[in-house]
Amino acid sequence: MNTNITQAHQSKPAYIYVRQSTLAQVRHNHESTERQYALKDKALALGWPQRSIRVLDRDLGKSGAQSAGREDFKTLVADVSMGHVGAVFALEVSRLARSNLDWHRLLELCALTRTLVIDADGCYDPADFNDGLLLGLKGTMAQAELHFLRGRLLGGKLNKAQKGELRFPLPVGFCYDGDGSIVVDPDDEVRGAVQLVFRLFQEGGSAYAVVQRFAQDGLRFPKRAYGGAWAGRLIWGRLQHSRVLSLIKNPTYAGAYVFGRYQYAKTITPDGEVRKYVRAMPAPDWRVHLPEHHEGYITMEEFEQNRQRLAHNRTNGEGTVLSGAAREGLALLQGLLLCATCGRSLTVRYRGNGGIYPMYECSWKHREGLATRNCFNVRSDLLDDAICEDVFKALKPAEFELALAALDDLEQRDLALMRQWNMRIERAAYECDLAERRYVEVDPANRLVASSLEQRWNKALVNLETVKTEAAKFQNQKARVVTSEQKAMILALARDLPRVWRASSTQSKDRKRMLRLLIRDITVEKLPDVRQVVLHVRWQGGLCSDTTVKLPLPIADRLRYAPAIVDKVRELSSRLSDRQIVQKLNEQGLSSSKGLPFTLSMIKWIRYRYAVPPRRLTRPDELTVRQLAESLGVSIHFVHYWIRNGLIQARQIDDRGPLLITITAQQEQQLHDHVKTSGHLQNRR
Repeated sequence: MNTNITQAHQSKPAYIYVRQSTLAQVRHNHESTERQYALKDKALALGWPQRSIRVLDRDLGKSGAQSAGREDFKTLVADVSMGHVGAVFALEVSRLARSNLDWHRLLELCALTRTLVIDADGCYDPADFNDGLLLGLKGTMAQAELHFLRGRLLGGKLNKAQKGELRFPLPVGFCYDGDGSIVVDPDDEVRGAVQLVFRLFQEGGSAYAVVQRFAQDGLRFPKRAYGGAWAGRLIWGRLQHSRVLSLIKNPTYAGAYVFGRYQYAKTITPDGEVRKYVRAMPAPDWRVHLPEHHEGYITMEEFEQNRQRLAHNRTNGEGTVLSGAAREGLALLQGLLLCATCGRSLTVRYRGNGGIYPMYECSWKHREGLATRNCFNVRSDLLDDAICEDVFKALKPAEFELALAALDDLEQRDLALMRQWNMRIERAAYECDLAERRYVEVDPANRLVASSLEQRWNKALVNLETVKTEAAKFQNQKARVVTSEQKAMILALARDLPRVWRASSTQSKDRKRMLRLLIRDITVEKLPDVRQVVLHVRWQGGLCSDTTVKLPLPIADRLRYAPAIVDKVRELSSRLSDRQIVQKLNEQGLSSSKGLPFTLSMIKWIRYRYAVPPRRLTRPDELTVRQLAESLGVSIHFVHYWIRNGLIQARQIDDRGPLLITITAQQEQQLHDHVKTSGHLQNRR
């Protein structure tokens, strides 16, 4: 009997820790697993009773490089720390931990609680210096072994990858041939589905647009199962947004062989545990990149363009200013406008009853608390109409060629969609024929098998009819195959591009896509003093142009008084008084926007609101009553007395307003003499 094992150790349970690094080892390396379970017999032979032996095997298939995710190892450490374990059994120390941190922590706890460590080589007491030293060396060698093993494996994989010979699961649309070379999938439906994804992304400019189109047209997308009972089989289902992104970002579809796109990294959780995660590496950090390695679905130039479009579509990324994809909504210039004040992109806000009137506005400074109000806002239709006119002028020489290209692209897209439906019908027909052949070839006496095969055949027939019905429905409602007569009519209409542009059948999204093909961005500069907006257009070819848009009057002013009425009042004010203007407008049968006749208050408001100067109705030689009284040094009452008695002459404008007096120099001198000689007036002074 080993002298390290005492009655105190045997009075506590013996823990047998069983672990394999991977599930593949668990599935195929049965010998190692059986040897670890056989440690139970060794514990019985060393004196532990059957009831005191506990087997910890929940960590099968988990790496020993770290303690995260190893629940049984955590249980072992916790029980050892509380002194509830007499001995820990393991086939070798590497089964317990390959990390020095975890290994030495376990040894320290075993030394404190007088827990033995037993492996295939012997029994060790961590509290003993020599045993602790030996166990520490074993742990160090286990970690070194892990390091060398990982280095050899990675070196071998990297060596094969540099030659393009390392095999790994391929994305859908590719497979390995008999020689181990990467080739496109021989299945026409699979190839058509992958090609359609890239085609729709090129047209729509966003991954969501591709997903939406697949869903609207009832199309499926394949994925290949790896491992399990379905290994190697194609599974058809609904296309998801993540699948589209994986296709766009994968250089394999551009014919490149890449190794090292993803690498493992470590992070510390809030609980203090070290966890591994997978992170995507930038293209310069890929370990192996072999362009033109195999046949692809797109070129490398198209691959880079697609990645840039995805980056531009982001609305939450740092450094992104404009969004490149054409989005839903009535605002045609959404995602193309920049503010000349702060340089940020203009957003769209819908106003009105039901939110049907879009407005372009720059509210970044206001949102960030840097300003008390928005930079500006403007109606979308004013800018949209101005830019559309510029587009018509730019495209007028190439209208016919543009119509031809658009029509051909439309036909090719719909034909591609119909081909997918036809291949789906062909696949369903093949499965139906296969089920029929299996049913016919079965022995009729084997009723159980025959019944099952008959059900499969019936199910295949129903599936075939369902697919045919859905395909016919799509062809009747969605597919657009234009006849020669229809093509001639469309091309004749296309010669008048503005009419096609404004047609009710043309969707806003199509207009947006066309604008993004022609325009890179537009800087909007608002001039409030002159009520104008200047659009600085930067075209895709690099040319720049400016367009000035005149802003309308405020809605309140437009509803109250039309610009023609304001101009009329301004013209009459140069020669008529306000009362005469009222009379003149009413005589001409003019009225306000509400149909009311003009009044004096209306004219005064127009004069005030639009800064219309009044006609100077007084003459230079006219004096007011107060001015004459101050000149003579008398009270204004005496001046009114002279006017009533006809000594001086006065007049009023429109029988209202102040009295205006016109006197000659001789009359003024006579009044001065009269004031001087009049004792009554002298006493009054």
